[in-house]
Amino acid sequence: MAEQSANSQETGQNDQGSGPSFSLQRAYVKDLSLEMPNAPQILLEQETPAVEVSLGVAGQKLADSIYESSVTVTVTTRVNDKVLYLIEATQAGIFEAANIPEDQLDPLIGIVCPTMLYPYLRATVADLINRTSLPALHLTEVNFQTLYEQRRAEAGEKDDSAAQQDSGLIVPPGAKN
Repeated sequence: MAEQSANSQETGQNDQGSGPSFSLQRAYVKDLSLEMPNAPQILLEQETPAVEVSLGVAGQKLADSIYESSVTVTVTTRVNDKVLYLIEATQAGIFEAANIPEDQLDPLIGIVCPTMLYPYLRATVADLINRTSLPALHLTEVNFQTLYEQRRAEAGEKDDSAAQQDSGLIVPPGAKN
C-alpha cells in the first residue's frame, strides 16, 4: 500500500513537470519616490487637495519561462495648482510560467501578474503617504482585465510600429498626459 502511494506521488510529480505551471517567485519594490516640492508652506493650506492617479503595466521575458511583470503608479496631489506631493512607485515581480500556451502568455503577464502585484503596490503607497503625516490615501481596486483589453484595442487602432513603441501607460479619462 505504501509502495502504491509512493508510486502515485512519483507519477503525479512527473505529470506536473510536463504540464503548465505558474508561480510568483519574488515580489519587490523596483522604484519608489516621494516629492513634496512646496513643503512646508503648502502644509499650511486648508483647501482639499485634488488627486490625479495614472497607472501603467509592463512585462518582459528574463529567461526561459521566467518573466518580470510590473505595475507603476503616479499619484499627484495638488492644492490650488501647487503640488502637495508626487509619488511614483513601481512594484515588480518575477514569475515562472512554464509550458503555458503562447496565446495565453500575454494575458497571463498583462492581467494575472499585475493583479497579484497590485495589493503590494497599494500597501507601499499607503505606507509612504502615512509617513508624510498627511491624510491617508488608498488606491482603489483595479480591473486589470479591462485595462488589458483597452490597451489591446488601442494597439489595434495604431499601426504595428506605433504599437511597439507604446509604453503601456494608461491615463484615466480627463487626466492630462
